[in-house]
Amino acid sequence: MNAPANPLAKFLRKYLTEIVLIFGCILVFGFTALINDAYVSRFQYNVQHIIRYTSMLGIFAVGASIVIISGGIDLSSGSMIAFGGMTCCMTISILSRLVAPDSADPTADVPLWIIASAIMITMLVGLLVGTLHTWLITIVGLPPFVATLASLVGLRSLALIMTKAVTAWQGQQAFKINIQDEMFGFLGSQWWIPLVVFAVVAGTAWILMNKTVTGRHLYAMGGNEQAAKLSGIRTERLKWLAYCLGTSTAAIAGILFSSEVGSSDPQTQGIGYELFAIAAAVVGGCSLQGGVGRITGVVMGAMFLRVVIDAVAKIIGSGSSDYEGLIVGLLVVLAVAFNQLSGQRQGWKKQFFPGLLGWMTIPIISLAVGASVLTPEGSLGFGLTVAAITLAVLSFLKVGADMATTQGGKSHG
Repeated sequence: MNAPANPLAKFLRKYLTEIVLIFGCILVFGFTALINDAYVSRFQYNVQHIIRYTSMLGIFAVGASIVIISGGIDLSSGSMIAFGGMTCCMTISILSRLVAPDSADPTADVPLWIIASAIMITMLVGLLVGTLHTWLITIVGLPPFVATLASLVGLRSLALIMTKAVTAWQGQQAFKINIQDEMFGFLGSQWWIPLVVFAVVAGTAWILMNKTVTGRHLYAMGGNEQAAKLSGIRTERLKWLAYCLGTSTAAIAGILFSSEVGSSDPQTQGIGYELFAIAAAVVGGCSLQGGVGRITGVVMGAMFLRVVIDAVAKIIGSGSSDYEGLIVGLLVVLAVAFNQLSGQRQGWKKQFFPGLLGWMTIPIISLAVGASVLTPEGSLGFGLTVAAITLAVLSFLKVGADMATTQGGKSHG
């Protein structure tokens, strides 16, 4: 008889990704504290800052992860954040001017019902965009990548057009809609409000994915959509739910981002955040092939991503935003590669630079690494040195792998 599985070992295997990410956050946090003394002296502020922006990221990352688990992809998160913020601010601005047309600035003292109405309308718009995505994918037959890519481009442009129209109606010509109301600003000024919203969103998503039949069907559809259809699962409805959750959570994030700065700015808000959402999902253990992933992993993925970005900002200082895209892109590549290798029996023995293609790729990677360490204060020579060292190390590893492959072939022969 087989011995019963050790509960602790079973737990560690199940939540290995979350545990690794927790230790990763601790290591990055500790390393940053050693490099930057201000990180310790302003400990409470830094913790609140990380929690706040982890929550803002996590809100729409959870929605994007459900889409990924269901076998789809949503590239519209960033533009939906901008569109949601614009919708909320536009609604507040229009309703406040209709209620108080003679006021010099009606948005300076907005009734609570207007703010509540703006939030509800923004959520409705999120549902409408998710419904549009579902129609394009299920009825028109567009790949999810193409359907949401269209929204990535179109929603931001539409938000900018509507912003100009609203401000022109108000006798101005601006690229943003400003809201001066203190109650609206309160939503974005308190670090704990995004945390509460994130906890509700993540908790609801966890219950959906782990405790309901619908959640199991979403996993089944992501693993094998054709088999799910043959089993009688209504995949069209599931896709509608997944994509509506993705756009609705992005709309919620848009409200919070707009309230933080007191305005909607479609030109800048949410730019590149679709990559952040996907990065948090895949770092948290979601497979881009669908059917794999946990909400708890996505929560920890969002935190790890935010801790790393914050650490770079504290260590590099000015100009750190230039490195955010590079870091997020690198984390996505590493996370996807790790998931791919973990799912293959011989994955960790795979040769990554085989043949002529390998020799062509090594200099490209070396130059990219050298370029990534360049700073305004740094020298070109330092970058070239790093590139040369990387070239030497990768070349050495390739030669060793080629020799091992040759010897292995001879021994089998």
